[in-house]
Amino acid sequence: MDGVGAAVTSPWFGLVLFAVAALDGFFPVVPSESMVITGGVYAASGSPDLALVVVAAALGAFAGDHVAYLLGRGPGGRLLRRARPGTRRYRALAWARGALAERGGLVLVVARYVPGGRTAVTVTMGALGYPLRRFSLFAAVAAVSWGLYGGLLGYVGGAAFEDDPVKGVAVGLGLALSVTGVVEGVRVVRRRHGWGDAVSEAEGREQHPVRAGGGPGRPSG
Repeated sequence: MDGVGAAVTSPWFGLVLFAVAALDGFFPVVPSESMVITGGVYAASGSPDLALVVVAAALGAFAGDHVAYLLGRGPGGRLLRRARPGTRRYRALAWARGALAERGGLVLVVARYVPGGRTAVTVTMGALGYPLRRFSLFAAVAAVSWGLYGGLLGYVGGAAFEDDPVKGVAVGLGLALSVTGVVEGVRVVRRRHGWGDAVSEAEGREQHPVRAGGGPGRPSG
């Protein structure tokens, strides 16, 4: 972990974290959450500063979500609309459309904690013409909450094992996986008890976008 420690305590860490979090917003195979948690672990020992970890992660996430949104307004949206029923892309679109119809922009905050859900939602919101101003508001809430969540999880692990950052990172990642498991469990239960109806309805009404207010209709703006 000496190499990791040197990288995390480097003065360039904040910039790198921003870039990784931004990239993860539209290319969700980058382990940005692990990086935020690792930064929080080392912040418990004094370097980097926890505020730097949270701010860099939040700003990067905010920027990345907007890239995904703009992709949805352009080529990404056209690809989504051409998705064939039964494909993974189509199911992701249907899930995001149904969630957006039910919860409006708040789904963007929740989707940040759902594996693979965030990008599907942000691209879909762009494809459906969700108003940029409202999107930015919910994206800011999601980004700040996520930055605080990852940074504080790592900080708790780092404080518990200040002399052993490996264990601190393991604790932070374990807590993150537990939270993700709970979110996924709640989502499955809700779907079995009726939330899946919104998804089924979205699949059957593929040509009807979502208005700013959350209901079906013509795209805004």
